[in-house]
Amino acid sequence: MASEDITKLAESLAKTKVGGGQLSFKGQSLKLNTAEDAEEVIKQIEEFDGLEALRLEGNTVGVEAAKVIAKALEKKSELKRCHWSDMFTGRLRSEIPPALISLGNALITAGAQLVELDLSDNAFGPDGVRGFEALLKSPTCYTLQELKLNNCGMGIGGGKILATALKECHRKSSAQGKPLALKIFVAGRNRLENDGATALAEAFGIIGTLEEVHMPQNGINHPGITALAQAFAINPLLKVINLNDNTFTEKGAVAMAETLKALRQIEVINFGDCLVRSKGAVAIADAVKEGLHKLKELNLSFCEIKRDAALTVAEAIEDKAELEKLDLNGNCLGEEGCEQLQEILEGFNMAAVLGSLSDDEGEEEDDEEEEEDEDEEEEEEEEEEQQQLKERGQGEQESLTPKKIIDSQVSLLPDDSTPVPSPPVDVATFLAFPSPEKLLRLGPKCSVLIAQQTDTSDVEKVVTALLRISSVFKDEAPVKTAVHETTDALMRKAFTSATFNSDAFITSLLIHMGLLKSEEKIKAVPSLYGILMTLNHMVQQDYFPKSLAPVLSAFVTKCFELKETCWVSSHCLSEL
Repeated sequence: MASEDITKLAESLAKTKVGGGQLSFKGQSLKLNTAEDAEEVIKQIEEFDGLEALRLEGNTVGVEAAKVIAKALEKKSELKRCHWSDMFTGRLRSEIPPALISLGNALITAGAQLVELDLSDNAFGPDGVRGFEALLKSPTCYTLQELKLNNCGMGIGGGKILATALKECHRKSSAQGKPLALKIFVAGRNRLENDGATALAEAFGIIGTLEEVHMPQNGINHPGITALAQAFAINPLLKVINLNDNTFTEKGAVAMAETLKALRQIEVINFGDCLVRSKGAVAIADAVKEGLHKLKELNLSFCEIKRDAALTVAEAIEDKAELEKLDLNGNCLGEEGCEQLQEILEGFNMAAVLGSLSDDEGEEEDDEEEEEDEDEEEEEEEEEEQQQLKERGQGEQESLTPKKIIDSQVSLLPDDSTPVPSPPVDVATFLAFPSPEKLLRLGPKCSVLIAQQTDTSDVEKVVTALLRISSVFKDEAPVKTAVHETTDALMRKAFTSATFNSDAFITSLLIHMGLLKSEEKIKAVPSLYGILMTLNHMVQQDYFPKSLAPVLSAFVTKCFELKETCWVSSHCLSEL
């Protein structure tokens, strides 16, 4: 390393900001290629006692330098926040995964418990996700609250890898009694598209603790938007939803509007440049009007919304006392429409919240023609999606295994080689005639679907759904996991709902289990094995009110027959 380079590095390090447990090399443009290049950085890390946050963004770290920095981090067990965005500038994409693996392994070795991991602006692609996959699945990330992966080029493949890692992290952390409670997820500009978004939606539905989701500019159309909407519905703490510059169309907008009706903490909605169109805007306006009293910002700009629909949106915010910004710029209001919009808001004394309308596209003259164009576009989207599914099916036909045959819901008659579709499985079919096979055939979204379609304001419906789900319990990994994940999604939604009566739920459950008498004639479940094993899992989750555990314990421990037939379950409950 040349002497002038060492001097430059020393000057940069002299500017390093230290304080509050944070060591920052942010924006110093350090070029750390070799172990020698990283010597001063390593020294700073090693000498920093109580390191809680390390900022490396705005530098460039090579494979060799990452290895020696990692070695220094192996003793930093107190590290909680890794601000590692934009730290591979100028690197080959093949260099990034091994560098990330070294750094991740160091954190695992140290026994660190991360709260925040920021790897944004690193353009590592799908392979880069493999670089921190093991870290996400490890105990180091069981405590993770903020995951930021903006502008990383993950693509569909990377999105699927990430989703699997998050689900595995939640499963493992739940087994230790402290489920992953992710609050903030950022993954804008990653080309996730429908498949990547759908995979992540499955993970979100399982996690259930999200407060902010930022996924702008990902090429997501209405199937992916609908999947996300279903997952958001069972994340009752959501405050911020930013899906700017994706493509909702009416179908996606209506699905998202239904979800918004179930959320009570929403503060920011950013659906700008999402093509929600007029019908979608009206649906969202209805959701806003019904609730969302904490709403601070609503962005429906550049969405091809016409005048009447825009005015409906304006009327919906009348009682939103905390609203700070309404953005309807770039739509099709026309000059008269813009004036009417301003008049409505002035009537509410809320004119100040309206953003600029300088990019209004003007009022459409031929409404019918445009509606026909919209319908044609949606039909073309559907045909394109069906064609993609067909092509995928043809590509997989040669390697169909029995499991794939079940998943595709196709069975072959013994005396005929012509594929015959087996009866479709939906939530209603499963709940009416539950079986392990039907639960698995619902697919990886079974937990989200059942929670979404169960009215948690009705205690009896929740009890019935829980008993049906638990009745198919088997001590086999796929079925056991499906039962646990579906139970978690349903009961987290129920227990976090303001209208859910927990005491009435426990009373009804005990009656259906035959442990409590009722004036009404209610037939007890034939077997308690499934519900007891499911309760064992439930009572260990963060969503389960600890005040209810003594009630369950009291009834279970008094039942001698129950202890003999399912001692493990009753013992676990009585230990609470």
